[in-house]
Amino acid sequence: MSARESKAGDGPKRDRAKVTPLASNRKARHDYEVIETVEAGVQLAGTEVKSARQGLVQLKDRYVDFRDGQAFLIGAHIGAYSHGNRENHEPERQRKLLLHRKQIDRLFGQVQQKGLTVVPLEVYLRGPWVKAELGLVRGKKLYDKRETEKKKTLDREMRQAISDHG
Repeated sequence: MSARESKAGDGPKRDRAKVTPLASNRKARHDYEVIETVEAGVQLAGTEVKSARQGLVQLKDRYVDFRDGQAFLIGAHIGAYSHGNRENHEPERQRKLLLHRKQIDRLFGQVQQKGLTVVPLEVYLRGPWVKAELGLVRGKKLYDKRETEKKKTLDREMRQAISDHG
């Protein structure tokens, strides 16, 4: 085995850090076709991190906006921290996303040229850090949603039939 090859499990420490889900945007996967996903850090205030750890995060109907060469999470609701004081954060403020310059440029280019959208799919803890999984998405038409629902139903019925026989 050469120095470049590695065994399964050998990797940077951050890849092995425990992942704890905080919130997911299930409606986004229903309404949109996910083309690509990207992990981004989220810049939070101290009380926001504490609220997020308590699971007070909502992502439904939220999106990512690009301004001045930076990415911002718009409208994501992180509830007020119960033990906070007057310095508590505003629940629906814009939060900066921490991405590499190349990632921001590529996502922004896709949004501008192809008319795609970037939405948060999930927020989770990776070790001590709050991360967001962003999806580059294209809106589904009504018939696409019906087709997806039909496929799910058929898969569920097939698994049920197999478990009944086995």
